[in-house]
Amino acid sequence: MKLVIAIVVIALMAVGFLFVKGPSPAIVVAPEHIFNLGPIEVTNTMFTSWWVVGILCLIAVFAGPRMSVVPSGFSGVVEGALSAFYGIVVQVAGEQNARRFFWVVSTIFFYVLMSNYFGLLPMNNVIGKPEAGHGEKQVIFQTTSIAGLDLAYIKVNPDECEVGDPEGCPTAAEHSAALGAPSSASVSAQPGGAPAVTAASEEAGAKEGEFSGLLSPWFRSVNTDVNAPLAIAIFSFIFVEFWGLSALGFGYLKKFFNFGRLLHGNPMGVIDVFVGVLELVSELSRMVSFTFRLFGNVFAGEVLLAMMTFLVPFVLVNVFYGLELFVGLIQAFVFAMLTLVFAQTAVTSHDSHEGEHGEAHH
Repeated sequence: MKLVIAIVVIALMAVGFLFVKGPSPAIVVAPEHIFNLGPIEVTNTMFTSWWVVGILCLIAVFAGPRMSVVPSGFSGVVEGALSAFYGIVVQVAGEQNARRFFWVVSTIFFYVLMSNYFGLLPMNNVIGKPEAGHGEKQVIFQTTSIAGLDLAYIKVNPDECEVGDPEGCPTAAEHSAALGAPSSASVSAQPGGAPAVTAASEEAGAKEGEFSGLLSPWFRSVNTDVNAPLAIAIFSFIFVEFWGLSALGFGYLKKFFNFGRLLHGNPMGVIDVFVGVLELVSELSRMVSFTFRLFGNVFAGEVLLAMMTFLVPFVLVNVFYGLELFVGLIQAFVFAMLTLVFAQTAVTSHDSHEGEHGEAHH
């Protein structure tokens, strides 16, 4: 039986490598610019985030009015997820603080979770706008026009070619000359759709409906753009400090700027000032740790899936895909729970901690 399983696995790996292999992955850290919206340059991660927000809004609109005392159907699933998460928040922060924190913490959790899972859909990094390539080896894309919008997509087991090959891989300059377009640099920087490949480009070496170069995908995982985790981290930081100030007033700032004993001539006040500086640095460094924890895990997962799809499709890629489903959930949960814990710490008076320690000492 083990021998049969091993033979099937090897056969699937061979079939996947020969017939369903993905393109050579091009690892790009920065999000790609796909179009302009007035003065705003829209990147693919920004465009994907709009879809994520739209899906969450549709879920809320569809499930909200249908919630009842006895949950059922899709609204029951949504209500169950919210109730389960609210129960976790209550366990950490207590009933009173849970009502204060839940709307922010749950928003972070479900937005990050939806963003991570949306980034795992098959359409990511496959459909987009072709750009002039810069490497020696390039992928040949299929181009088409939908409702007047020129798009490119990567077919199964795509062809690759060497730049300058007159039989199937014309350079960007040849594309520009065939299409009557500007130079290659300006073609790749244009915010509009991809130029439609015509019969003239076929004379320059490209087949009709094909384009060689790089693909700027329309959809890409939101959190592979470092700006997205940074924005959520700043959002989390602002609310934690707001809750601390609203609960403790300006006394909350004493843990950062504690000059009391120093102003009264006690030299030990220097230690209080030093500890306050450490607290402030620790508070600000949370934004950095939040940002790069989420960005690093999601971006590394995307690179790993791209490499496995290219090397061993059909077998190992499924294993890593399941792993990324788990990682996407854990990263959303960790981000939300750390925000909750820091919020609970912020609204807890420092003096009350000292009182508890004193009682324990006695």
